[in-house]
This record gives sequence, C-alpha cells and structure tokens, in this order.
Amino acid sequence: MTDTYRSIAFTKYGDSRVLHVLDRELPEPGPGQVRVAVRAAGVNPIDWKIRAGLMAEVFPTEFPAVPGGDVAGVIDATGEGVSGFAAGDEVLGTGIGGYAEYVLAEAASVIRKPESLSWELAAALPAVVNTAYRALNLLDLEKGETLLVDGAAGGVGTIAVQLAVARGLTVVGTASEANHDYLRSLGAVPVQYGEGLAERVRAVAPQGIDASFDASGHSLSALVELTGGPKRVITIAASDAADHGVRFTSGSPAEQVPGSLAEGAALAAEGKLTLPISRVYPLAEAAAAQDESEAGHVRGKLVLVP
Repeated sequence: MTDTYRSIAFTKYGDSRVLHVLDRELPEPGPGQVRVAVRAAGVNPIDWKIRAGLMAEVFPTEFPAVPGGDVAGVIDATGEGVSGFAAGDEVLGTGIGGYAEYVLAEAASVIRKPESLSWELAAALPAVVNTAYRALNLLDLEKGETLLVDGAAGGVGTIAVQLAVARGLTVVGTASEANHDYLRSLGAVPVQYGEGLAERVRAVAPQGIDASFDASGHSLSALVELTGGPKRVITIAASDAADHGVRFTSGSPAEQVPGSLAEGAALAAEGKLTLPISRVYPLAEAAAAQDESEAGHVRGKLVLVP
C-alpha cells in the first residue's frame, strides 16, 4: 500500500483558485475510526461556502484544509474498539475531508452501502438525506399540511420534497422554469423563484403555507411572510437567518434524526427515493465542481471520483 495519497486542499480562504492537489501521508485510524479508500465523494454548497470563508464563525477551519465530507468507498483499516466493520466492507457516510483518495471517518458516521447503489449515488446521499430528515423533523409537520421548499430542485430539496410527499403533505417547490416538470415528477407544485414569489405561491396554494424550508438562502423574507411568521421556517442557507428570527440548522448532534441515512439509503436502493447525479468530475477538477455548485441551478448532486 502507498504511504501517501492525493487530496484537494486549500491553505487560505478565497475563490476556487485556492484549491490545489496536495499529497498527504496516509493516516492510521484512531480509536473508533475507520479508514476508507474513497470511490466517490459528494460535493455540497457548504464546501465552497467554507472555502470562501463565509462560514468561518460556524465552522472554524484549520489550514491546510480538505473540503467535503460525503464519501462512499471501501474500508481498508479499522481503529481500536471498532466492531461491526472490517476491511473490505463497502460503506457510505461522512468522513473528515472527503475530497481525497482516502479518508478517516468515525465508525458511527458510516453505514454499509446497499449493493444496488452505485458509488456515485451512495456518495451523493449522506448530507442531503440527513439534512432533509432533520429539517422535516424540526418543522414538526403533520399529514395534510402544506410545505413550501425554496430551492426544491437541488440535492436537499429533491430529497425533502419526496419525503414530504410520502408523508402526506402538499408540497410547493421553487425552482427555475426549466426544473418545473422535474418538480412535478417528484410530486411538488412548482413555482418560479425570485421577485414576486409570495404572490405566485398564494396563487397555487390558496389554502396557505403551514411551514417553509429554505434550501436556497435567497427568499427568506418571503417565506416568513407566507408562513405567517418565523416559528415554522427553517433555513440551511440564509446567513441573515437571525435578522428574520428564523432558525438556522447546521446539523448539531442534538438535531440529528437517528437512522435517517440508513433509511434513506435503503429507500434509494429500492428505487423509492431518487436523486439525480448532475455531473461527475475527476478529483483533480474539484475547483470546477465547486464553481458549478456556486453558480446554482444544479439539479440533484455533483460528485467527484478519485
């Protein structure tokens, strides 16, 4: 086995040009950890937001930093005290710096990969599945209510819409017009995002909006207006959440929904939960992948492969 591995790292905040290939010494897994040979890594908006320094107060960064967390791969070493996993097991979950050929992960943060899942889809699932389950849980939704999802065609929005529809909710989703048929296929009522959003939502949901999930960060004031206040509005994207009295969920341990990733992966393996892979980039082109993510309009997920 090689003593080094390739990763994508940055040594200062900035645009995607700060990302570069960095060879690192292969680490040994510590107590409770597994080492995973990465087959695919998911790209999430939080990755470029951290790289740009936009999340420095929430996610302090030590340099050099390797972006990412979502991975799928094969365990090749286990640390002291790890049970239930062994070298050769195929897994997906959250690692420490996923843009790399190898990653360390807490054993509790990975699950076995269902055999029918591709590496790319497996790597795309962890953050979006965990986030969608968490947001719906925090909103305390009941069957028959109406949920507005802003940014419904992205990875998190795609999962949230499907879970909400399966739970008997009426879902209104915002997206560009090019994604409206896609949202209809997921079971949502689509509306165009942007100026005039509140009026368009009222036109398609005269019964009113009971709760709103902000996955875009662009229309928080309209979501609060439509929901009748901030109490049942959740955001994962708006930096000015506090100004609107809205709860920002960053995924603290207390907010997690136990078993959500395993359930979501099983549903995906059974074809009951879909998540399009918009594009697969080689690891060395991570900067281009982040640029596409930052530009918005990604349907589903972007993935890196070593």
